[in-house]
Amino acid sequence: MKGKRTVLIVDDDKEIVELMRDYLEDEQFDTVRAFNAAEALEALDREPIDCMLLDVMMPGQNGLELCRHIRKNCDLPILFLSARGEDLDKIRGLSFGGDDYIVKSATPEEVVARIKAVLRRYDKSEKVMKSEWRFGRLVLDVKAHEAVLDGQSLPLTKKEFNILCLFAEYPRQVFTYDQLLQRFWDGIGDKHTVTVHIGRIREKIEEDPRKPKIITNVWGIGYRFEGVRA
Repeated sequence: MKGKRTVLIVDDDKEIVELMRDYLEDEQFDTVRAFNAAEALEALDREPIDCMLLDVMMPGQNGLELCRHIRKNCDLPILFLSARGEDLDKIRGLSFGGDDYIVKSATPEEVVARIKAVLRRYDKSEKVMKSEWRFGRLVLDVKAHEAVLDGQSLPLTKKEFNILCLFAEYPRQVFTYDQLLQRFWDGIGDKHTVTVHIGRIREKIEEDPRKPKIITNVWGIGYRFEGVRA
């Protein structure tokens, strides 16, 4: 990790903010503090931020909603910090666009280590930026916003491409109908909204959409991407 980085710490608990500020500055990070979503957005507009440590449960706009808002315009590394540590909570945080999900029982040293790890991943991705993700016959060109199957460009809509990229970024992870609905439709719609779009994607990427092998059903829960990245 090169250069001095700035971490935006967002939490309504001032003791946690001050504690993390001390530990981060001891590790040669600059820090900016915010105690709610509005202050966090003001900080992002005011100065360059390299990473955000974001509380989930805050009064007003919570951390998940703030993350989803930021993700519409920015690829800033975001690590959730939450008192809730159930697997479904973690999956929900990641599906909203978080890069990591840390339970507040973690030591400050662990939090700092995971911030460093996320920044290293971002540094690496910027250097090698794989414009391409390869999954056998399927290739996703992220920069060009294009999907190619057996050398032929697929006529995916923007939303279809973004859904496919989310699956491809987290192979084998199950995404529920509600998670997909929240992420891509702001929670407006129902299960049918999701199934229709998945059906359209399958029509374009599956050899036999009636027997899908790339995006499979996890019955009663949602969908899973089965591709293995080359």
